[in-house]
Amino acid sequence: MPITNKLHYHTKSPVLFVIFNRPETTQLVFGQIRIAKPSRLYIAADGPRPDSASDATLCKHTREIAGQVDWPCEVKTLFNDENLGCKYGVSAALDWFFANEEEGIILEDDCLPANSFFKFCDTLLEKYRYDTRIRHITGCNLQQGKKWGDATYYFSNRTHVWGWASWRRVWDDYDITLAKYDQENVKEMMQNIYPDDLVAECWANIFNETKTGKNNSWAYALDFANFFNNGLIIIPNDNLISNIGFSSNATHTVDENNLYANNPVFELDEITYPTVILPEKAADLAIQYHEFNIAEKRRKRNAPHRRVKRWFKSVFTKKSS
Repeated sequence: MPITNKLHYHTKSPVLFVIFNRPETTQLVFGQIRIAKPSRLYIAADGPRPDSASDATLCKHTREIAGQVDWPCEVKTLFNDENLGCKYGVSAALDWFFANEEEGIILEDDCLPANSFFKFCDTLLEKYRYDTRIRHITGCNLQQGKKWGDATYYFSNRTHVWGWASWRRVWDDYDITLAKYDQENVKEMMQNIYPDDLVAECWANIFNETKTGKNNSWAYALDFANFFNNGLIIIPNDNLISNIGFSSNATHTVDENNLYANNPVFELDEITYPTVILPEKAADLAIQYHEFNIAEKRRKRNAPHRRVKRWFKSVFTKKSS
């Protein structure tokens, strides 16, 4: 059902709220946290960027929202004086959170949750606490209404971080430097997960850019840790998180017309469990074909001149060997 009536569920899990310089979206997400009333709330904020004239004021106003906690709650804050950037700022916040908590819920300032998102996370954090196959619980569903199975959620290999929950046992595997990354065989390893050459190639490129610092994302290192520990991710069949941060001022989500911007959220009446614990790889590939524009890449790869070029390359490779 659409999120028209708030359920006023009170979460049992600690919550990490990652904020920066967007007081408007922060206020909306905080409103949903206030309804859930966590007994322990961690609020982490990166410092203003030195090259932004407006950041100091915006960061100040955003941090003031932390003073609006009006329910019994232990509030801890990690407010950076200097700007660490998305990659190091968020990962440092998560290091701090999981150093203090064995498990919990994570929300960023543009991830607006349904109230039942908190019950969903509470229930599944407890259910799979000691099941090391399960590494991540996400609240966002990007399937545009398509259901996978008849349970409340399905299993995936792909890690989504727009509103999520996990355990310290998982975060302990996180390595922002990708020390275990090997450019020579990562594509081959990815094909064990997604047997599509172009999808595997896209992930190899992403990990290479992450390793060399060409992208500013903290999340790809979590993808890496979950992929190569053969981890399963829980995804609800109804979307529980709306990303309300798509704008020209965002770090990554800049296209306001993006297919995944401001998707409606739904409330869960009850949670039903899958009977089979296997990843829905077709669901993952549907998202990645869109994200990576695979159809266009395949068209270009299959163009006649490219096929000829690959044939010549294969011939000369055989002769040289």
